[in-house]
Amino acid sequence: MSYLFAPIWQFLAIVGLPIILAAILYYLMNPVVDYLEKRQVPRLYSIIGLFVLVVALIAWGTVVIIPKIQEQTVSFINHFPQYVDTIDNKLTEILRDPLFNQFREQLEATGDKFMSSAGDMLQDISKSTVQSLGSFVGAVATIIVALLTMPFILFYLLKDGKQLAPYFVNFLPTRMRKPTLKVLSEMNDQVSSYIRGQLTVAFAVAIMFMIGFAIIGLDYAVTLGIIAGFLNLIPYLGSFLAMIPAVFLGIVAGPIMLIKVLIVFALEQTIEGRLISPLVLGNQLAIHPVTILLVLLTSGKLFGIVGVILGIPVYAAAKVVISHVFEWYTTISSLYEEKQSD
Repeated sequence: MSYLFAPIWQFLAIVGLPIILAAILYYLMNPVVDYLEKRQVPRLYSIIGLFVLVVALIAWGTVVIIPKIQEQTVSFINHFPQYVDTIDNKLTEILRDPLFNQFREQLEATGDKFMSSAGDMLQDISKSTVQSLGSFVGAVATIIVALLTMPFILFYLLKDGKQLAPYFVNFLPTRMRKPTLKVLSEMNDQVSSYIRGQLTVAFAVAIMFMIGFAIIGLDYAVTLGIIAGFLNLIPYLGSFLAMIPAVFLGIVAGPIMLIKVLIVFALEQTIEGRLISPLVLGNQLAIHPVTILLVLLTSGKLFGIVGVILGIPVYAAAKVVISHVFEWYTTISSLYEEKQSD
C-alpha cells in the first residue's frame, strides 16, 4: 500500500525544504524582532528591516565570497592530479627508507590498492554524475522553488508565529490546552536554543579557520573555513570531517605546513570546546554524547545528510514530549508509587 502514501511524501518533499529553511531563519531572526518590539518598534517595520539586511548580506556574499569560493574550488580541481602525484612521490620516498624494508611489499601493495581505488572512485563519480544529471536538474529546481517561497513563509512566521500554538490548541479539549501549550513552549525553547547555538558556533568556527589558515599560508583558506563551518553543524563528526581536506593539503605542502595545520586545529578545538561552545550552548539539551552519536548514526542512515543535521533538534523535541507523557503516566498509575512499610 506504499503507493497510497506516495502523494504525501511528494508533498512533503516539495514543501519540506522551504519550511525547514524558514524555520531556521525564524529562530535566528525572531529574538531580534522581539527585542525591537519591546523597544516600541512596530513588528512589521522590524521584519522589513531585517529582510533588507539579509538581502544586503546575500548580495555582499554573492559579490565577494562566492567568486572567491568558485576560484579556489576550480583551482583545487585543476591541481588535484598534481596533489595526488606529490603524495604518491612522498610515499615512495618514505618506503625507500631502510627502516621500512621488511614492510615495503605490504605498504606498496596497500598504496597501489589505494591509488587504484581512488582512480575507480573518480571514474564512478564521473559516470554517476552524467547518469544523474536529470535528477540533479530536478534537485536544483526544487532548491530554487524553495528559495523563492521561503521568504513568504518566513515573513508570516515572524509576523504571526506566536499565534500558531494557541490557535491549534483551541481544537483540543479544555483540560489538555494548558499542558499542551507548556509542552509546545518547552519544545520551542529546546529547538530554538539548539539552532541558534549551533549556527553561532558554526559561524565562529568558519571565521577561526579562515583566519588561522590565512595566517599559516595554507591554500584555499576561505573555502576550507566555510566547509569547516558547515560541517560543524554535525556534532562531534563535523570537526573530524573538516580536518581531512586541510590535512591533505598540509601533506602536499610539506611537513612544516602539516604541523602548522595541526596546530591550527588544536587551537580551534581548544577555543571552541573551552570557550565558545560552553558560552553559547552551555548544557541546554542535556543529552549524553553517546546518545548524540547514536541519534546521528540512526538519523543519518534513515534520512541522509538532512537527518544528520536535524536529528539532534528533533530528538530534543521528542524527548520533551516523552518526558511529559511519562510524567503524566506516573501520576495516573500506581505502578511507580513507593510502598510504605508498616
